[in-house]
Amino acid sequence: MEEYFVERVKAYIALTKPRVIELLLIAAIPAMLQADRGTVHLGLIILTLIGGWMGAGAANTLNMVVDYDIDQKMRRTEGRPLPKHSVGKNQALIFAVLLTIGSCGILWFLAHSLLAAVFILITIFWYICIYTKWLKRRTSQNVVWGGAAGCMPVMVGWAVIVDNTQGAANWWQAVVLFLVIFFWTPPHTWALAMKYRDDYKAAGVPMLPVVAKPAAVTRAILIYTVATVITTLLLTPVAGFLYLAASVAGGICFIVRAWQLHMRVRAGHTVRPFQLFLLANVYLAVVFIGLALDAVFLPSLMEIFS
Repeated sequence: MEEYFVERVKAYIALTKPRVIELLLIAAIPAMLQADRGTVHLGLIILTLIGGWMGAGAANTLNMVVDYDIDQKMRRTEGRPLPKHSVGKNQALIFAVLLTIGSCGILWFLAHSLLAAVFILITIFWYICIYTKWLKRRTSQNVVWGGAAGCMPVMVGWAVIVDNTQGAANWWQAVVLFLVIFFWTPPHTWALAMKYRDDYKAAGVPMLPVVAKPAAVTRAILIYTVATVITTLLLTPVAGFLYLAASVAGGICFIVRAWQLHMRVRAGHTVRPFQLFLLANVYLAVVFIGLALDAVFLPSLMEIFS
Protein backbone atom coordinates (compact mmCIF):
# COMPACT_ATOMS: atom_id res chain seq x y z
CA MET A 1 0.00 0.00 0.00
CA GLU A 2 2.79 2.41 0.93
CA GLU A 3 4.70 1.59 -2.26
CA TYR A 4 1.56 2.21 -4.35
CA PHE A 5 1.07 5.60 -2.67
CA VAL A 6 4.68 6.61 -3.30
CA GLU A 7 4.42 5.64 -6.98
CA ARG A 8 1.21 7.64 -7.35
CA VAL A 9 2.84 10.71 -5.82
CA LYS A 10 5.80 10.33 -8.17
CA ALA A 11 3.44 10.08 -11.13
CA TYR A 12 1.61 13.28 -10.19
CA ILE A 13 4.91 15.09 -9.66
CA ALA A 14 6.07 13.87 -13.08
CA LEU A 15 2.97 15.44 -14.64
CA THR A 16 4.28 18.87 -13.66
CA LYS A 17 7.63 18.37 -15.51
CA PRO A 18 9.68 19.42 -12.46
CA ARG A 19 12.99 19.76 -14.36
CA VAL A 20 11.44 22.25 -16.77
CA ILE A 21 9.89 24.20 -13.89
CA GLU A 22 13.21 24.42 -12.04
CA LEU A 23 14.85 26.12 -14.99
CA LEU A 24 12.01 28.58 -15.48
CA LEU A 25 11.61 29.47 -11.82
CA ILE A 26 15.31 30.22 -11.56
CA ALA A 27 14.50 33.25 -13.72
CA ALA A 28 11.77 34.49 -11.38
CA ILE A 29 14.06 34.97 -8.38
CA PRO A 30 16.60 37.27 -10.10
CA ALA A 31 13.73 39.24 -11.64
CA MET A 32 12.28 39.85 -8.18
CA LEU A 33 15.68 40.86 -6.80
CA GLN A 34 16.30 43.21 -9.72
CA ALA A 35 12.86 44.78 -9.34
CA ASP A 36 13.91 46.09 -5.91
CA ARG A 37 17.70 46.05 -5.94
CA GLY A 38 19.41 45.71 -2.59
CA THR A 39 16.34 44.25 -0.84
CA VAL A 40 15.50 40.57 -0.48
CA HIS A 41 11.75 40.03 0.01
CA LEU A 42 12.21 36.43 1.15
CA GLY A 43 8.58 35.79 2.06
CA LEU A 44 7.33 37.08 -1.29
CA ILE A 45 9.97 35.08 -3.14
CA ILE A 46 8.90 31.86 -1.40
CA LEU A 47 5.21 32.51 -2.07
CA THR A 48 5.95 33.37 -5.70
CA LEU A 49 7.97 30.20 -6.18
CA ILE A 50 5.21 28.07 -4.70
CA GLY A 51 2.49 29.82 -6.69
CA GLY A 52 4.62 29.83 -9.83
CA TRP A 53 5.43 26.14 -9.47
CA MET A 54 1.75 25.29 -9.14
CA GLY A 55 0.82 27.41 -12.17
CA ALA A 56 3.60 25.98 -14.33
CA GLY A 57 2.71 22.50 -13.08
CA ALA A 58 -0.90 23.03 -14.13
CA ALA A 59 0.20 24.13 -17.61
CA ASN A 60 2.53 21.15 -17.99
CA THR A 61 -0.13 18.72 -16.79
CA LEU A 62 -2.65 20.08 -19.30
CA ASN A 63 0.04 19.86 -21.97
CA MET A 64 0.39 16.14 -21.27
CA VAL A 65 -3.36 15.67 -21.47
CA VAL A 66 -3.56 17.39 -24.86
CA ASP A 67 -0.42 15.65 -26.16
CA TYR A 68 -1.49 12.22 -24.93
CA ASP A 69 -1.75 10.85 -28.48
CA ILE A 70 1.69 11.94 -29.67
CA ASP A 71 3.42 11.18 -26.37
CA GLN A 72 2.64 7.52 -27.00
CA LYS A 73 4.52 7.65 -30.32
CA MET A 74 7.75 9.26 -29.09
CA ARG A 75 10.48 7.36 -27.25
CA ARG A 76 11.36 10.50 -25.32
CA THR A 77 7.83 10.83 -23.90
CA GLU A 78 6.38 7.32 -23.88
CA GLY A 79 7.42 6.94 -20.24
CA ARG A 80 5.29 9.86 -19.06
CA PRO A 81 2.46 9.14 -16.59
CA LEU A 82 -0.43 9.24 -19.09
CA PRO A 83 1.07 6.94 -21.77
CA LYS A 84 2.09 4.56 -18.96
CA HIS A 85 -1.45 4.81 -17.51
CA SER A 86 -0.02 5.70 -14.11
CA VAL A 87 -2.59 8.51 -14.00
CA GLY A 88 -5.86 8.77 -15.92
CA LYS A 89 -6.68 11.73 -18.16
CA ASN A 90 -9.63 12.82 -16.01
CA GLN A 91 -7.49 12.61 -12.87
CA ALA A 92 -4.82 14.71 -14.58
CA LEU A 93 -7.42 17.31 -15.57
CA ILE A 94 -8.70 17.58 -11.99
CA PHE A 95 -5.12 17.85 -10.75
CA ALA A 96 -4.41 20.68 -13.22
CA VAL A 97 -7.53 22.59 -12.18
CA LEU A 98 -6.60 22.29 -8.49
CA LEU A 99 -3.06 23.49 -9.23
CA THR A 100 -4.42 26.46 -11.17
CA ILE A 101 -6.77 27.47 -8.35
CA GLY A 102 -4.01 27.05 -5.78
CA SER A 103 -1.55 29.06 -7.84
CA CYS A 104 -3.88 32.00 -8.38
CA GLY A 105 -5.01 31.90 -4.76
CA ILE A 106 -1.45 32.06 -3.41
CA LEU A 107 -0.34 34.84 -5.74
CA TRP A 108 -3.49 36.93 -5.32
CA PHE A 109 -4.37 36.53 -1.66
CA LEU A 110 -1.05 35.66 -0.01
CA ALA A 111 1.43 37.45 -2.27
CA HIS A 112 -1.09 40.28 -2.76
CA SER A 113 -0.67 40.46 -6.53
CA LEU A 114 -3.73 40.10 -8.71
CA LEU A 115 -1.57 40.95 -11.72
CA ALA A 116 0.71 37.98 -11.01
CA ALA A 117 -2.33 35.69 -10.85
CA VAL A 118 -3.54 37.10 -14.18
CA PHE A 119 -0.11 36.43 -15.69
CA ILE A 120 -0.35 32.81 -14.54
CA LEU A 121 -3.73 32.41 -16.27
CA ILE A 122 -2.30 33.98 -19.44
CA THR A 123 0.63 31.57 -19.26
CA ILE A 124 -1.62 28.52 -19.01
CA PHE A 125 -3.90 29.75 -21.81
CA TRP A 126 -0.98 30.55 -24.11
CA TYR A 127 0.87 27.29 -23.47
CA ILE A 128 -2.17 25.07 -23.97
CA CYS A 129 -4.41 26.87 -26.45
CA ILE A 130 -1.88 28.78 -28.54
CA TYR A 131 1.17 26.51 -28.44
CA THR A 132 0.05 22.94 -27.70
CA LYS A 133 -3.31 22.86 -29.51
CA TRP A 134 -2.56 25.23 -32.39
CA LEU A 135 1.07 26.03 -33.20
CA LYS A 136 2.84 22.82 -32.20
CA ARG A 137 1.25 20.62 -34.84
CA ARG A 138 0.94 23.22 -37.59
CA THR A 139 4.17 25.20 -37.99
CA SER A 140 7.91 24.80 -37.63
CA GLN A 141 7.90 28.15 -35.82
CA ASN A 142 5.88 26.62 -32.99
CA VAL A 143 8.50 27.08 -30.27
CA VAL A 144 9.30 30.64 -31.36
CA TRP A 145 5.87 32.03 -30.55
CA GLY A 146 4.65 29.27 -28.27
CA GLY A 147 7.75 29.70 -26.16
CA ALA A 148 6.41 33.02 -24.90
CA ALA A 149 4.66 31.06 -22.16
CA GLY A 150 8.04 30.06 -20.76
CA CYS A 151 9.04 33.71 -20.45
CA MET A 152 6.25 34.56 -18.03
CA PRO A 153 7.94 33.67 -14.70
CA VAL A 154 9.91 36.94 -14.86
CA MET A 155 6.67 38.87 -15.37
CA VAL A 156 5.00 37.06 -12.49
CA GLY A 157 7.91 37.77 -10.16
CA TRP A 158 8.17 41.39 -11.24
CA ALA A 159 4.43 41.91 -10.70
CA VAL A 160 4.63 40.59 -7.14
CA ILE A 161 7.40 43.03 -6.20
CA VAL A 162 5.74 45.99 -7.94
CA ASP A 163 2.42 45.30 -6.21
CA ASN A 164 4.10 45.08 -2.79
CA THR A 165 6.53 48.00 -2.89
CA GLN A 166 6.35 51.71 -3.53
CA GLY A 167 9.29 51.70 -5.96
CA ALA A 168 9.19 52.53 -9.66
CA ALA A 169 7.75 49.75 -11.79
CA ASN A 170 10.49 49.86 -14.47
CA TRP A 171 8.59 47.33 -16.54
CA TRP A 172 11.00 47.73 -19.43
CA GLN A 173 13.53 45.72 -17.43
CA ALA A 174 11.03 42.89 -17.04
CA VAL A 175 10.40 43.03 -20.79
CA VAL A 176 14.15 42.69 -21.45
CA LEU A 177 14.30 39.61 -19.21
CA PHE A 178 11.21 38.28 -20.97
CA LEU A 179 12.95 38.71 -24.34
CA VAL A 180 16.12 37.01 -23.10
CA ILE A 181 14.13 33.82 -22.48
CA PHE A 182 12.08 34.38 -25.66
CA PHE A 183 15.19 34.41 -27.88
CA TRP A 184 16.88 31.66 -25.84
CA THR A 185 14.01 29.18 -26.22
CA PRO A 186 14.38 28.34 -29.96
CA PRO A 187 18.09 27.38 -29.92
CA HIS A 188 17.57 25.50 -26.67
CA THR A 189 14.58 23.56 -28.05
CA TRP A 190 15.86 23.06 -31.60
CA ALA A 191 19.11 21.57 -30.30
CA LEU A 192 17.04 19.01 -28.40
CA ALA A 193 14.76 18.48 -31.41
CA MET A 194 17.79 17.72 -33.61
CA LYS A 195 18.63 14.82 -31.32
CA TYR A 196 15.03 13.55 -31.30
CA ARG A 197 14.21 14.44 -34.90
CA ASP A 198 12.92 10.95 -35.73
CA ASP A 199 10.61 11.00 -32.71
CA TYR A 200 9.01 14.27 -33.77
CA LYS A 201 8.71 13.05 -37.35
CA ALA A 202 6.98 9.85 -36.27
CA ALA A 203 4.55 11.87 -34.15
CA GLY A 204 3.78 14.27 -37.00
CA VAL A 205 5.11 17.33 -35.17
CA PRO A 206 6.71 19.76 -37.68
CA MET A 207 9.61 20.90 -35.51
CA LEU A 208 12.19 22.85 -37.51
CA PRO A 209 14.73 19.97 -37.58
CA VAL A 210 12.01 17.77 -39.11
CA VAL A 211 11.09 20.07 -42.01
CA ALA A 212 14.36 21.93 -42.67
CA LYS A 213 17.87 20.88 -43.64
CA PRO A 214 20.37 20.59 -40.76
CA ALA A 215 22.39 23.60 -41.96
CA ALA A 216 19.26 25.77 -41.98
CA VAL A 217 18.43 24.63 -38.46
CA THR A 218 21.88 25.37 -37.06
CA ARG A 219 21.92 28.75 -38.83
CA ALA A 220 18.63 29.62 -37.11
CA ILE A 221 20.07 28.39 -33.81
CA LEU A 222 23.09 30.66 -34.26
CA ILE A 223 20.95 33.69 -35.12
CA TYR A 224 18.72 33.28 -32.07
CA THR A 225 21.75 32.62 -29.87
CA VAL A 226 23.33 35.92 -30.93
CA ALA A 227 19.99 37.69 -30.38
CA THR A 228 19.81 36.22 -26.87
CA VAL A 229 23.27 37.43 -25.90
CA ILE A 230 22.70 40.91 -27.34
CA THR A 231 19.41 41.19 -25.44
CA THR A 232 21.09 40.37 -22.12
CA LEU A 233 23.36 43.39 -22.62
CA LEU A 234 20.37 45.77 -22.77
CA LEU A 235 20.06 45.43 -19.00
CA THR A 236 23.64 46.48 -18.21
CA PRO A 237 22.82 50.22 -17.71
CA VAL A 238 20.71 49.32 -14.65
CA ALA A 239 22.76 46.35 -13.45
CA GLY A 240 26.42 46.10 -12.49
CA PHE A 241 29.70 44.43 -13.30
CA LEU A 242 28.71 41.05 -11.83
CA TYR A 243 25.81 40.76 -14.26
CA LEU A 244 27.92 42.13 -17.12
CA ALA A 245 30.67 39.57 -16.46
CA ALA A 246 28.17 36.69 -16.36
CA SER A 247 26.40 37.88 -19.52
CA VAL A 248 29.59 38.41 -21.53
CA ALA A 249 31.42 35.27 -20.40
CA GLY A 250 28.37 33.07 -20.74
CA GLY A 251 27.38 34.71 -24.02
CA ILE A 252 30.78 34.12 -25.62
CA CYS A 253 30.65 30.43 -24.71
CA PHE A 254 27.08 30.12 -25.98
CA ILE A 255 27.80 31.82 -29.32
CA VAL A 256 31.05 29.90 -29.88
CA ARG A 257 29.35 26.54 -29.33
CA ALA A 258 26.44 27.47 -31.58
CA TRP A 259 28.91 28.61 -34.25
CA GLN A 260 30.89 25.37 -33.94
CA LEU A 261 27.72 23.32 -34.30
CA HIS A 262 26.73 25.23 -37.43
CA MET A 263 30.18 24.93 -39.04
CA ARG A 264 30.40 21.20 -38.33
CA VAL A 265 26.99 20.63 -39.86
CA ARG A 266 27.95 22.65 -42.93
CA ALA A 267 31.13 20.59 -43.25
CA GLY A 268 29.13 17.36 -43.09
CA HIS A 269 30.64 16.18 -39.80
CA THR A 270 28.82 14.18 -37.15
CA VAL A 271 27.46 16.50 -34.48
CA ARG A 272 26.10 16.21 -30.96
CA PRO A 273 23.43 18.91 -30.68
CA PHE A 274 22.43 17.69 -27.25
CA GLN A 275 25.63 19.24 -25.91
CA LEU A 276 24.39 22.66 -27.01
CA PHE A 277 21.04 21.93 -25.34
CA LEU A 278 22.84 21.27 -22.05
CA LEU A 279 25.05 24.33 -22.50
CA ALA A 280 21.97 26.48 -23.13
CA ASN A 281 20.59 25.43 -19.75
CA VAL A 282 23.87 26.29 -18.03
CA TYR A 283 24.09 29.60 -19.89
CA LEU A 284 20.64 30.75 -18.77
CA ALA A 285 21.42 29.76 -15.19
CA VAL A 286 24.73 31.67 -15.27
CA VAL A 287 23.11 34.85 -16.62
CA PHE A 288 20.28 34.88 -14.10
CA ILE A 289 22.43 33.86 -11.15
CA GLY A 290 24.79 36.68 -12.14
CA LEU A 291 21.85 39.07 -12.10
CA ALA A 292 20.71 37.80 -8.71
CA LEU A 293 24.14 38.24 -7.13
CA ASP A 294 24.49 41.64 -8.75
CA ALA A 295 21.10 42.84 -7.48
CA VAL A 296 21.71 41.63 -3.92
CA PHE A 297 25.36 42.48 -3.27
CA LEU A 298 26.37 45.31 -5.59
CA PRO A 299 24.15 48.02 -4.01
CA SER A 300 25.68 47.23 -0.59
CA LEU A 301 29.21 47.32 -2.00
CA MET A 302 28.53 50.67 -3.64
CA GLU A 303 27.32 52.09 -0.32
CA ILE A 304 30.43 50.85 1.46
CA PHE A 305 32.84 52.41 -1.01
CA SER A 306 30.86 55.56 -1.71
